Amino acid sequence: MASFPQRVVLGRSGLRVGPLGVAGGYGIEEAPLLEAFECGVNYWYHGSLRGRGMSSAIRALTRSGKRDELVVILQSYSRWGWLLEKTFRRGLSSLGLGYADILLLGLFNSGPPPAVFERALALKRAGLVRHLAISAHRRAAFLDYAADSNYGVLHIRYSAAHPGAEADVFPQLSAEGRPGIVAYTATRWGQLLDPGRMPKGQSPLRARDCYRFVLSNPNFNVCMTGPRNAAELSEALTTLDEGPLSPEALQHVRAIGQHVRAQRSFYQKLRSGRGSLLSGSS
Repeated sequence: MASFPQRVVLGRSGLRVGPLGVAGGYGIEEAPLLEAFECGVNYWYHGSLRGRGMSSAIRALTRSGKRDELVVILQSYSRWGWLLEKTFRRGLSSLGLGYADILLLGLFNSGPPPAVFERALALKRAGLVRHLAISAHRRAAFLDYAADSNYGVLHIRYSAAHPGAEADVFPQLSAEGRPGIVAYTATRWGQLLDPGRMPKGQSPLRARDCYRFVLSNPNFNVCMTGPRNAAELSEALTTLDEGPLSPEALQHVRAIGQHVRAQRSFYQKLRSGRGSLLSGSS
């Protein structure tokens, strides 16, 4: 069985990263993060929930002279330029870092306000940020972001239950000079792992199945993980050795994803119908 490569190039950012990324805001402690780093996991998302475990792990790696091997992502959802800079600088200071590898502008469906964008560029010019990234839920926005050379990385929501980027984004992107592409919510907030959401008689997916599904798509450079503890991080790491899914396994994961998505759509329609009945509009 082919394993995933230890390092990939994150698109036009040029950063060399492992294909698994890790978020530090769900409770993971320092020790398993340091073990994951030794396994090649160097794309570290220190987002809005800045966990103590990741904070201490980043400081430990910096003290040991390994800062250049680590890719640190700080995120901001700020819609005001001054607040973006304030919280970003506070994040750097708390980690004892002179720069972040990536500043991720969070959830901008139609582009950040000029004041936010200009402040982010100013931080980059000052050497406090190496690359800018952006995320959105409106997939069409990524076509504009990909065409803007100021963005080195895109964070795209993607899973077996949410595969719309396959039709709405990737066919429209140039094969050359495209930004790095990172997937998040690979387990669809845990729904793909929930026995109660599975088709009758089917076992739930494992986290590794969800991560392998993402990385079996060659358009993605990195798949984010959000472990709460050492056991969940260990489960994620098995992804690297097991490699891409077989065609049969891909079909199986897609079928479960479609079921989970259809199930959610049904309940959304049901809630909508109840609202109409209660309001007397139907």
